[in-house]
This record gives sequence, C-alpha cells and structure tokens, in this order.
Amino acid sequence: MARPIVSGKFHVIYFGLLTLIALSSCTRINESTQLGGDLIPPVDNINTFEAYLTTESDNRNLLDTTKVYFNDELALGHINDPEFGSTHADAYFNISHPNYFFYPYYNRDSVKVDSVVLSLSYQASYGDTNSNLTLRVREIAQNAGFNDTTGYRYSHPAFSTVGPELGNKTFQVKRLSDSVQFIRKRDTSKIANAIRIRLDTALGRRLVNYDTTNTANGGYRNDSIFKSLFRGFAIQADMSGNALVYINPTDVLKTKLTVYFRFTKNGVTDTTQADYFHATGGQANLVRRTPGGNWLSYLNNGIPSDDKIYLPTTPGSMAQIRIPALDTFRNVVVHRAELIATPIPGLQSGTFTYPLGLFMDRISPRGDTAYSFDNDMLLSNNFTAFTYDIGLFGGQLRKDSTFRFNITRHVQSMVTQRLRNDSLRIYIPIRAFIYSPSYQLRNQLFVTDRVAYGRIILAGGNYPDATKRLRLRLVYSKL
Repeated sequence: MARPIVSGKFHVIYFGLLTLIALSSCTRINESTQLGGDLIPPVDNINTFEAYLTTESDNRNLLDTTKVYFNDELALGHINDPEFGSTHADAYFNISHPNYFFYPYYNRDSVKVDSVVLSLSYQASYGDTNSNLTLRVREIAQNAGFNDTTGYRYSHPAFSTVGPELGNKTFQVKRLSDSVQFIRKRDTSKIANAIRIRLDTALGRRLVNYDTTNTANGGYRNDSIFKSLFRGFAIQADMSGNALVYINPTDVLKTKLTVYFRFTKNGVTDTTQADYFHATGGQANLVRRTPGGNWLSYLNNGIPSDDKIYLPTTPGSMAQIRIPALDTFRNVVVHRAELIATPIPGLQSGTFTYPLGLFMDRISPRGDTAYSFDNDMLLSNNFTAFTYDIGLFGGQLRKDSTFRFNITRHVQSMVTQRLRNDSLRIYIPIRAFIYSPSYQLRNQLFVTDRVAYGRIILAGGNYPDATKRLRLRLVYSKL
C-alpha cells in the first residue's frame, strides 16, 4: 500500500541558481568511484565541474504495512533507548505434528511425562547483550483471530491468550551462543544458540490425550483438528532488559516443542520424546515503537528542514528530502550524481548499532506512489519480488563512513527530459513496495531481514558542519 507522504516546499528558482553557483567546486576530483570511475573526467573548471547541491531534509512518520512472512526471523525483547525511545517485541507461532495418522506416545495408558521444553533457534541480538531478558510463554486463545492463512502486520494488536502461563525463562543475551549441557537419564546433550524454556508438564499430558480418530479429540488425525485443540504459542517479553533477540521459528533442528516421556511396552520401560514443529503458516511478530528522546522531538518540531535525521529500522520513520537546485539544472551532461549521507554520533551509539543498510526511493507530489530508480538500480523483476544491485545503487556503509546513493541516470533524465523533481525518501524497510516505471507495475523489494535491528542518526541538510551535511554531489560538463 502507498504510504502517505506530504511533499516539501519548493524553493524559488533564483535560490536554486544561487545554491548551485555558491557550491561549485574548483578542486580536482581525487575520489575513486565504485563503478565507472575511469569514465568520469577530471575536474578542470573549464570543461568538467563538481558541485554539491544543498538539500532540505525533514523527519516524517512512516505508515508501515509490512507483514510477517513464514521464513522471517522473529524479534523478542524490550529496549529503552535514550535517543529513540522504547521498542517492545512479542512473537506468536503455531506448531504441528510431523506425522499425522500416527500416535506418537505408543502406549497411552503407561505414559509418564517427564518434562516439556520449548526450544527457540537463536540467530542474532541487538542492543545491550549484557542485559537480562525474560520471556513468558502462553497459549494463544482459540478465539484470538490467529490463523495460518493471514499475514499479520508488525503493528497488529496483541492476540489474546488463555489459561495460566506455561513457562518462562530469564537469560543474559550474550550467553545464548554458549553451549549448554542438559541431561536426561542416559542421554547427555549439548546445544548452543538456542533458548530452552521449560513448560508445565500439563501441556504434555494434553498432547498425550489426543488420538488419531476423526473426532474433536483427534489431534493426530490432521493439522486442522490439531490446531483446533492447540492454536499455538504466545512468547511475550517482560518490560525489562535492553535488547532484542531474533529467533528462527522454521529451524526444525532448534525450534520445536519437545515432550520427554516414559512408556511401558511388553513389560519394558523406555524413555523417548515427541517433537512438534512450526511447519505451516501462522506466525506474527508484534513490534511496538514508542518514540522518545530526540527522535520524538524531531518528529514533532514542525521544522521543514531538519539539521539531523533519525532513522530506526522498520517500524520507524523516514527522511523526506528535497533538492530545489535541480529544478533549474539544465543543459549539462551528468557524469556522476550521488546523494551523500553521513552518520553522526548519538547517545549509546556503541550499544545501538547501525542498521544493515539504508534504502532510497522517490515519492509522487501527492505522496501516493513510491517510485524506483530503475536504471540506477539495475532493477530486475523476478515476479514475486524486484531485485537490485546494491553495490551499484548504494545503501551500505562505505569505508569513508558515508552512505551514498548513485542516481546519475535519474538526474540526467531530469535534465534532458525535464522530468519532475520528486521528493526523495530515505528509510530502513524490511521490504519496500515500489512502482517501477520500466516494468509498469508495483512489487516488493527485499532490503533488510531483521525487524527493528539498528538505528542511525544522519547529518541533515541544515547540519552546521558543511562537510557532513546531506547533499547531492554532481560531476558534470556543460553542453
């Protein structure tokens, strides 16, 4: 869905001309470019010029409609960030039995449940890894509206739960990669990168009582009956700690519900286990941002051209950018046009690190359509999603500690074809939904893979240090 963006103010033409003249550089280019550097002629101030155009940057709220997919990692935890406020993440997912029509407990009347453990495959963390997180496991209510066919947004309201808490776990985040030994009778095992939460054995006894009949209790008959008996897990974080952890619900080696039990067959007692996995759709990740600190101040300051840009990874906000001088930039050959964004320090930047990457698109004047830079991105349509060349287009942190977006072909088209000077938008989505003028369709484009992972402060168009301001660098020749 299109995101409502309000365009920035247009500057009058003479201001753009003055800006261009004032920022024209007399220095020779000594910076190598990542692609086509040998095609950019040296600046001699006679045939080839270099200019830095000023920008207007505004912090704006972003209506994010991103939905959680089956293979997405799920965030869990709580953060209090002095610059950006708080973030809270809970996860929900269902489980299935791997072999329907098969009763996994052999001899029901002799079964004794020893323990029940929910194991979660740990992938990564963000924030203060020295802090402790507490996760609590509950059962999703049958009337919660949670199903296996709906894709739920990160902003979806919490799902209701039923019954008492099934179990909980408090752990130090940095210890999750350590190997943990656990012993059960004659079986000694070690496991790392997993969160193991011991649950009430009453859940195990419920699962033992299901059967394979085509009745209301036939949980091992098919998946729909099983889910009508057990809808799934709600894993909810306490409002404490200062980090997020990321789990992979589809990792069948480490994410599973395990019932350890004993049973007697032919007079012999044996010990074994029954495992359940997240094997079908039916997952949600509810991530709530409560803006605070300077991020909140800049969102609400009412100033159309901010000196700083605050960008948290989805769900978050965006920077709307205008480059007024481009309205009057004509009759030139553009050799290079790149938007340069420079990170600046903030409170606890060492704890709350940069995101995996930034993304930029452009917005129609009414704010109802986001457009791609097809030629600059080398955009391809793979039917289910667009792909692009991030090395060519930009969005990753460079060795010179800047982010740069190459929009050379787009700016040249503006100059030669008198295209509209749209507002630009920088933000950090999981998936961007953009319209491609070349393909004449709208599709998704994968940018990052972890919700709420990373935040960054960039110098805006009005930042006091001109060498760090958000600006457009142009290398061009006059016709």
